[in-house]
Amino acid sequence: MNITLKSPSEIEKMREVGAATARVLEMIEPYVVAGVTTEELDNIMNEYMQTKENAKSADLGYQGYPKATCISINEVVCHGIPSQTKLREGDIVNIDVTVLKDGYHGDSSRMYIVGHTSPRNELLCKCAQEAMYEAIKTVRPGSNLADIGAVIQKVADKARFSIVRDYCGHGIGAGFHEEPQVLHYRNNYNVILQEGMCFTIEPMINAGSYKCKVNRKDGWTVTTADKQPSAQYEHTLLVTKDGVEVLTLRKDEDFPRIISN
Repeated sequence: MNITLKSPSEIEKMREVGAATARVLEMIEPYVVAGVTTEELDNIMNEYMQTKENAKSADLGYQGYPKATCISINEVVCHGIPSQTKLREGDIVNIDVTVLKDGYHGDSSRMYIVGHTSPRNELLCKCAQEAMYEAIKTVRPGSNLADIGAVIQKVADKARFSIVRDYCGHGIGAGFHEEPQVLHYRNNYNVILQEGMCFTIEPMINAGSYKCKVNRKDGWTVTTADKQPSAQYEHTLLVTKDGVEVLTLRKDEDFPRIISN
């Protein structure tokens, strides 16, 4: 396994692109309302990345992906392609942004609720965020990568939700997807964390079965097999000398950027 430990200069670039990624998700929030199309949201974010952040979307053109962001509504687990689909009252929406700036990547996603939704949907979104936060708290030099999946499993099990197994977090830096893979369910993938590692934690939590399927027509859109809703949160992280730094933390979050253990 070829895990790259980031140098001080690389870490500064990761901080810069992480902050830019967070600002994209902050900026778009007022636009996530009933009646807007996901393509309109995508266009707004793409223009913002280019004109305000002097950056670009890493998604656009990645393995043929046609848009600048992924916008996944309700039962769409991930990789929802922005389109003429209009958001409706009660929808839960994941917006996933990967920014490329000065040769480095920042990757983050969050849930948005359109107006008011069901208590079950609210609980699902809160569960996905809590699972991510609890997993982040385990990150420090000397801890095991497998601890992340164990903690997320505990949170999901308590809420009686399931965890997607087909997709995972990943190392990140100059590459969009680097080693290691970060599994979000209980596993035996033993990797000892080291200072300078950067990776994402991005649990996808389903209200029903963990099973998913990929749209055969577009080759990207992933939905739950049982059409039950799904929620996801994601942050890009840096393993520090004594803990973790959340590189993509947003202003709306009640969570520390730096945790020392």
